[in-house]
Amino acid sequence: MQAQIEAFYDAVTGTVSYVVYDAPQGHGAIIDPVLDYDPKSGRTTTGSADRILRFVESQRLRIDWLLETHAHADHLSAAQYLKAQCGGRIAIGARITAVQEVFREVFNIERGFLPDGSQFDHLFADGERFAIGALEAEVMYVPGHTPADVAYRIGDAVFVGDTLFMPDVGTARCDFPGGDAHELYRSIRKLLSLPPETRLYMCHDYPPEGERDPAWETTVAEQRERNIHVHDGVSEEEFVALRNARDQTLELPMLILPSVQVNIRAGQMPPAEDNGKRYLKIPINAL
Repeated sequence: MQAQIEAFYDAVTGTVSYVVYDAPQGHGAIIDPVLDYDPKSGRTTTGSADRILRFVESQRLRIDWLLETHAHADHLSAAQYLKAQCGGRIAIGARITAVQEVFREVFNIERGFLPDGSQFDHLFADGERFAIGALEAEVMYVPGHTPADVAYRIGDAVFVGDTLFMPDVGTARCDFPGGDAHELYRSIRKLLSLPPETRLYMCHDYPPEGERDPAWETTVAEQRERNIHVHDGVSEEEFVALRNARDQTLELPMLILPSVQVNIRAGQMPPAEDNGKRYLKIPINAL
């Protein structure tokens, strides 16, 4: 069965969120939703998530899943907000525990926080199968950007998370804690071994300035032919050298510090302190 897909592009973070569903008035999943965050004021708003809600309501969908491809470093997750509004189980790959372990130390997170993934409703194993109404879905473990990245194969479409970008942009960075360019290359080849006509949906797009509008859908065949970093013929060693050299030139994402603290908690904010307020930490010289 072919998945029905609606994309929501957030220009501030370059993130693409998705609603995937079997049919109008049927069942759906929301993938990688964005909670709007103003780093100047520390305020969150829900405009991006509300766009998704309006679509869900217009199609009269029952949301079964809120799917995260990984603990994002460029936006805060709106999974908790959407769960409260439309239901669904928040899920991520089981190796999120490795990411939680690293960042528990970076942020000196409160003792009550356990790096066991229990903040999420479900942890997916590699190859695990699940359903979205009449749609069959499969989890593909694709580490490299982080140790915990997964892609979701739903019907004839794959939501690749932070592995591939559009062919003229290339591939995801590997210089975050636990990242590994060798692993990313192997993950990408795993994705590109799927049938050539398979639809691939990106988690981000950063279009070359002035050259095109944002885009997020390609195919396996197009990526194998035209991806500037990892088209057919690029060896693992060539890719690793290119990726590592490029990563050394990149600044950290603007929202990495607030995002990771929230996203390893499944989109929950840190607990309130004794004055009733919640705080996000800024570690000095830690990254």
